Formats: sequence, C-alpha cells, structure tokens
Amino acid sequence: MAVRLVLAATLIVAGVNASCDEKQDRNLAHEMTVTLNGANLEWPCLSTRNIYMQSGRYISRNVIATRTQIYNDQVFVALPRYKSGVPFTLGTFSLASDSCLPTIKPYPCWPIQEEGNCHALQSVVDLHLCGNNILWVLDVGIVNTLEQPVRRCPPKVVGISVKTGKVVKVIDLSGLVTSASRLQYLVVDHASDGRAFVYISDAATRAILVYDISACKGYRVVLPKAVTAGCARRDVLYIQLIRKSCGNVLFFTYLSSSRLYSIKTSYLRKGQCSGAVVDVGAKPQGQKIVLLGTDNGANLFFRPKGESDIYVWNSNSCFKSDNWILAQKGGECRLATQVIPGYKKMMWTIESNFHDYITNSVGCVGASVLMHPMTCDDTGH
Repeated sequence: MAVRLVLAATLIVAGVNASCDEKQDRNLAHEMTVTLNGANLEWPCLSTRNIYMQSGRYISRNVIATRTQIYNDQVFVALPRYKSGVPFTLGTFSLASDSCLPTIKPYPCWPIQEEGNCHALQSVVDLHLCGNNILWVLDVGIVNTLEQPVRRCPPKVVGISVKTGKVVKVIDLSGLVTSASRLQYLVVDHASDGRAFVYISDAATRAILVYDISACKGYRVVLPKAVTAGCARRDVLYIQLIRKSCGNVLFFTYLSSSRLYSIKTSYLRKGQCSGAVVDVGAKPQGQKIVLLGTDNGANLFFRPKGESDIYVWNSNSCFKSDNWILAQKGGECRLATQVIPGYKKMMWTIESNFHDYITNSVGCVGASVLMHPMTCDDTGH
C-alpha cells in the first residue's frame, strides 16, 4: 500500500494533486530536520574512541551517511567505508528525540562492525526494510573505495530483525558475482505466495542478481546490451521497485543511459529476461537522472544529475516531462541520495554534499548531511 505523501505545496495520493498548508508543512519539516555527521557517534567508552583515533581507524570527516530506512521512529543509515577511518558501517538513531544533531550508534552492535572479520559487516552501501520487519543490508566487502580499494571479504546480504536486533539470515553472494562485479543497490520483493526475493544491481556486468531467500538459491539475470547504450565505462545502475495490483515492476536505468527501462518481477523470479524488458521511454533532452526512491506504490522519485530539485512521476502515466511533478525545490549545497516513506507517514529525504566528499573538499567536521521530511520550500535548509 502506498504511503501518504506529505509535501509542502503538493499532496500526491495515487497521482491526484491537492493543495495543503505550505507554511505549516515547511515549519514542520524545519522542526524535524536532523543533521548527521561523523563527529556524533556513540562509543563504548572514551578510551575506545581515543584508541580508534590514534590508530587511524576513526577519522570523523571520512564518515558519511548515504542511504537510510525508517522503522517507526527508528532510522537506520548506511555509512559506507568509502575511505579509511569509518569505525562502523551500519548505524541507527531515533527521530523521536528532541535533538537536531542525533548521536548515531552502531547497529545492531559493535562486534558486527569489525573490519577484516568476514562474519562482520565490511562496507554497507544500501539497505531495504521489508514488510516482515527484516532490514536487509548489502555489504560489498570492499573498503576504502575512494582511496586504495581493499577487498576484505566476499560480498553478502545480511538480514537483521528490527524487532530483536538479531541477524536472521546471511546470504553469501560470492557464487553470483564475477571479478568485474560492482554491486550498488538492492530491493526486496515478495511473491504472491509470500516468498521473499532480493534483487541487486551489478552495474559492471550489466546484470541483476536475483536471490530466492526461502529456497536459498540465486542466479544472475543479464540485461540486454541495449540498456547500456551511451553509458560510461564506470556507471551507476539504479533500480527501484514499483508496487502495483497487477504485479510488481522493477524500474532500472544506467545514469548515463538516455532511456528508462522496466521488467516485471514475475519474470525476474523465473530468471527470464529475453523479451521481458520494457523500454519505458526516453529521458527528456537526454537528461541524466538519479532514481531516488518510491512511495511503496506507483510513484517514483528522482532528480536530474547535479541538480537538487526532486521530481515525482506516477508510473501509471507516460514517462515524459509533462508528467513530472516538482516534489521538492532543492537548495544550493546538498543533493538528495534517497527518498523514502516513513515516520509520521511522511516522505523523507537524505541529502548531502557527497560531491564535495568525493573530492576531499569537506571541512574538518566532514560532509554536510541532512535528513528531513520533504518540502517544496524554495529557500533550502
């Protein structure tokens, strides 16, 4: 079921527009905005923090939150080990506190964050909370990606019960990847019989990994060569799951591609790709777009590359700019990396100056990361 979208100037429910109180929503969004940075981490004790700092295992400016999921008022964030000095790679904090600068603590515990221990998490790059209250995290096993990449462990997906904080499933992906694989995003889907499937984008090999959790088996679905037309050598393969009454659909596109594609998940679950991929349409003026998320229904959120404005498109309509609705007017410093439904039935966004982080242009406190309810406030944050 689609979550109600609460936006500042537009309320989008199943593709229908209605006015709402812009000032009230803008004030609410401002009150609920939280700032995330590597300086506000929870430690077992001060001596542990000092040891990590002295050994180079903690460099606060190298910590950045990129992806998130929300369960009630609890937020889970991916803190990829793109650079050295990231003490833990999966964290959590509460939106129910009064603090606008929450302390991020390791999730579900410190021992599972140990770098170099293949039973622990190495570098979480994406996460997905499914309807069974299981948080699925994609651990690529490679650290220091933006410095000198080191493969610590094989890639894996770890399932953690958000009710108990216990690991309930570990999926070893080593048999599904190649030496060239570059795993980026994951989503979790449920078939009509209740079986859960994980889909993971492998940008470098033009494939989507499919894993049947109940049957404990997986396979690679290689996409047609046409989907990479015009793509760069190292590109990003975005995937987003759209839920429809007639069957769920996985939308996907390479950042540099000029077109958006889709495939019914019923075909993915059968390992079928030939004749199953749909060319949804051309991106207007060949514009590169970043897929950000969905409302757990038919609405897909995205932004043009390098731009901060966020748009929403109802996937039941034609994919053209006339059907793009401005969901949030962006600011000047930060770009959204994800849009998700969550706390208080609002749509939330996490945004940062990731572009500065990549080029080592951030200050001593690190990247500027904000998480807040979506708003059409054109003044920024």
